[in-house]
Amino acid sequence: MQSKLNILWHQINRRLERNFPEQRLFLRSEQTTRFVILTPVTQLVAWTVSAAFVAWAIIATAVLLMDSISSGNVREQSQREQKLYEQRLQTLAAERDQRAEEAAAAQERFNLALAQISDMQSELLTSEERRRELEVGIDVIQSTLRRTMNERDDARGSVESMLAEARGEAPAGDAPVIAMGRDMTATLEVLTSALETTAAERDAARTDAEEVREENRELAYEFRLREERNNQIFTQLEDAVTVSLEPLDKMFSAAGMSTENILNTVRRGYSGQGGPLMPMILSTKGDTPDEDMERANRILSELDRMNLYRIAAEKLPFDMPVRAGTFRYTSGFGYRWGRLHAGTDMAGPIGTPIYATADGVVTHADWQSGYGRLIKIQHQFGLETRYAHLSRISVKKGQRVSRGDRIGDMGNSGRSTGPHLHYEVRVGGEAINPMTYIKAGRDVF
Repeated sequence: MQSKLNILWHQINRRLERNFPEQRLFLRSEQTTRFVILTPVTQLVAWTVSAAFVAWAIIATAVLLMDSISSGNVREQSQREQKLYEQRLQTLAAERDQRAEEAAAAQERFNLALAQISDMQSELLTSEERRRELEVGIDVIQSTLRRTMNERDDARGSVESMLAEARGEAPAGDAPVIAMGRDMTATLEVLTSALETTAAERDAARTDAEEVREENRELAYEFRLREERNNQIFTQLEDAVTVSLEPLDKMFSAAGMSTENILNTVRRGYSGQGGPLMPMILSTKGDTPDEDMERANRILSELDRMNLYRIAAEKLPFDMPVRAGTFRYTSGFGYRWGRLHAGTDMAGPIGTPIYATADGVVTHADWQSGYGRLIKIQHQFGLETRYAHLSRISVKKGQRVSRGDRIGDMGNSGRSTGPHLHYEVRVGGEAINPMTYIKAGRDVF
């Protein structure tokens, strides 16, 4: 068996001598000279190992270059997303302020319009009462005029017959009758003058009534115009509120939180300036509120909901703990090697600023085994955020912080393989994926 192996070995060497001739490596010392024979098989093995090493080096270099290029693209993408995020936040803040100003101006215009409408209604009622009084007066005057004219005609006939009798064959004893005829003529002239005056007053009353009707028509036209303007204002406000509320509803729903519970909690603990927006209460004299008042109250209710959302958003960790454009995500939430990685890792240079992601109170700001330098912040609704492996802590236990406050610097303390931030979000002590809140906030802000 050994001879067969030797024969096979020599045959392989002879076949490889054409490409790998036998070489001798001389090793010279002060007294002796030795040499090592490099057979063709040995040279082939050495060449194969060298080629494999060179190929591995080329592949590793290519992988490193591709990873470097990919990291550069990720950083550029992160920078672009950060700029878009900041621009979106500024735009939404400007739109929110503009909508608030428009809502306040619209409410002022609405209150002014209601006051003007109330005055117009009072004027309309007064004008209507005056019109009815004038119509009654005109009817009385016309009835009196007709009765007076009939009496005048009867009196004229009696006077003419009496005058005719007096001019004709009236005896001397009929002087009293003639005198009575003269008195009736004078009375007739007085009645005629009174009738003419009454007719003039009737015409003036008709003119006044017509003017009142014209004023009523103008007031009704102005009332319709104001109703149309109010309807347009209400429609614009309702559209603006709907557009602003939809992304907020989606943000809180994406975070897996009950919006009604959040709003009720914020409403119970609200202590901001101005208080919540309350519905308008106007006297309706026992009648049901009109449609404009109901629409205004609905808009105020939605604006109050938007205001409560704004307060809640500041108290929940929707913000980013690292804002520098040089960081990158290195490890996400989930199980690794059979153990739960309870947060998200964001790597960057040592000293990179770390910011609070929501309003809260610092409950821990010291060294903790494994975490290294660790900050814990307690937020409302039972949420807690943790910031680990810091190089410096800038807050103290018991300190109240606001969203966006700088609380420390990125580092490599504790069990860490490189400078990065280990960021956790816990609800009721249970760790959840921080990216749920970060992505939900990114879609809105």
